[in-house]
Amino acid sequence: MCGVAGLYDTRGERRYDGALIERMTDTMTHRGPDERGFFLHPGVALGHRRLSIIDIATGQQPMANDDRSVVLTYNGEVYNFQELHSELAAAGYHFKTRSDTEALLRGWEHWGEDCVTRFRGMFAFAIWDAKRQCLFLARDRLGIKPLHYAYLDDGSVAFASELKGLLQHPGVSRELDPLAIEEYFAYGYVPELRTVFRQMRKLPPGHTLLVRRGAPPAEPREYWDVPFAAVPVGDETALRTELVDRIREAVDIRLVAEVPLGAFLSGGVDSSAVVAMMAGLQSEPVNTCSIAFDQKSFDESSYAEAIAKKFNTRHHVKRVVADDFDLIDRLATLYDEPYADSSALPTYRVCELARERVTVALSGDGGDENFAGYRRYKLHMFEERFRALLPDGLRRPLFGFLGAVYPKADWAPRVLRAKTTFQGMARDSVGAYFHTVSIFNDLLREKLFNARFRRELQGYRAVEVLRRHAARSPTADPLSLVQYLDLKTYLPGDILTKVDRASMAHALEVRVPLLDHKLVEWVSGLGPGLKLRGGEGKYVLKKAFEPYLPQDVLYRPKMGFAVPLSHWFRGALRGRIREAVLGERLAATGWFDRRFLEHLVDAHQSGRRDYSAPLWTLLMFDQFLRQVLDA
Repeated sequence: MCGVAGLYDTRGERRYDGALIERMTDTMTHRGPDERGFFLHPGVALGHRRLSIIDIATGQQPMANDDRSVVLTYNGEVYNFQELHSELAAAGYHFKTRSDTEALLRGWEHWGEDCVTRFRGMFAFAIWDAKRQCLFLARDRLGIKPLHYAYLDDGSVAFASELKGLLQHPGVSRELDPLAIEEYFAYGYVPELRTVFRQMRKLPPGHTLLVRRGAPPAEPREYWDVPFAAVPVGDETALRTELVDRIREAVDIRLVAEVPLGAFLSGGVDSSAVVAMMAGLQSEPVNTCSIAFDQKSFDESSYAEAIAKKFNTRHHVKRVVADDFDLIDRLATLYDEPYADSSALPTYRVCELARERVTVALSGDGGDENFAGYRRYKLHMFEERFRALLPDGLRRPLFGFLGAVYPKADWAPRVLRAKTTFQGMARDSVGAYFHTVSIFNDLLREKLFNARFRRELQGYRAVEVLRRHAARSPTADPLSLVQYLDLKTYLPGDILTKVDRASMAHALEVRVPLLDHKLVEWVSGLGPGLKLRGGEGKYVLKKAFEPYLPQDVLYRPKMGFAVPLSHWFRGALRGRIREAVLGERLAATGWFDRRFLEHLVDAHQSGRRDYSAPLWTLLMFDQFLRQVLDA
């Protein structure tokens, strides 16, 4: 993996300060500690930090064509680069390297903007073309690799892999976007294409941005979407075999590297399936890495060890105490904007462990979104049956009343915790799913923010993120729709962001075969009943891997990668959470209702309510204000 940064003058050919592009690039040294490179020319400045994986000897960047009229800076891996080399060589292009970087460069020369449709992999790159007088930015289909940009007042376009690169530019505003704050406290992250900063944007997954000199600011253009086009399904046994073959092929093309390679192994279905395929494709034992917790309720290392033993891997385990919260101060500087997924802590640790052994690791990310593995999908489909049976005129007032009067019962068995279900039933399908995934739901955000902040929102609500995607969804099936929403929001905004920043902090490249776009396209077309059947998520994936994985791995309850927030905020972090939530930084924003903040802390620490997730979200926002905004 690598880090990229750059500047492009849309008005003329100013000469950019070399020291500035060096600062923008070198602030991301962790993404590419092996080499650095720069390209300066009137009207453009490009920077690159390299983590050498393929063609170590000759793949330096920024990379230029023969007459230096086209220059590329690139972060990622394109796995079909050898096929592209052959095709482009047959078209008359001469290659000086064996790198995927040059395949991208020549691909742009040959196909122009459509080159991205030929690339299979994860990527974020920028191409400057002197003859076409343009800058071309592109991001991979699923959003595995990040790319941020900003239109500046002086006519420049600035871009960088991480926001910290843009923040080095003195012309970039640090003004916060109230709409992004509203979204953050709903989702726990800021969804594409917004960032927490008003002026800066994320290039959305599956999009390109073509900036032409002399033209007005352009908008991103979508070149790919998850199709959810029905796949013909005959014999289910044959289908399972085809699924395994497709996953094996997606793993196989990700084993090309000139550096040590391994895999994360949690003991769950997805990572175990990836390791099973790797073990059958490699002559040497697979290097596997996992985290073990000292509290049994959070620990699934025994399952990982069982898989490691079954496939004879070189297994490495790092034992982490449940009170491993020393990284809290580090998180804000990793993510550059508020980010509230607490599993970032163990993810950082497993990346730290993996980097001691390998430079590239394969992960099982994407399995839940592709195959309907989240528990919330089962709940959503349960609610959908009632929404289909009851007319809106009856359902909304009935469940709205029950949701208002039914007591909140964090302490009760799950079957009795019906308040959230009642509240969801009073909404339409998209609104109900938003209610399910929200950290601060609509009611809590109304209490969290004061009147001044709500005026700044001008009626905007975070649910519009999901509604915007739902309006463009290629499927109306209730299960497929919420999978689509997660693939467009939660996957890139939370899961892939978490893994990218945690891995890059250790200069570790993570590859995600279950997010191979060809596999995603095919799986999206499988019927919903093959994904969620009889309350069993990932039905067809589990059935397909029964010959490879033990039953207690395939069919055990899902654990997740959790940390004991509730315990922390009533124990070791009791004082810290009170100080952060009720302290000066949050108060200084002028956005929050002080009495409600006090209620959150007091109710949680007294044991009356479990507000651990909302409190963590506030803590991470406080950390962002202290370590990023005030830096």
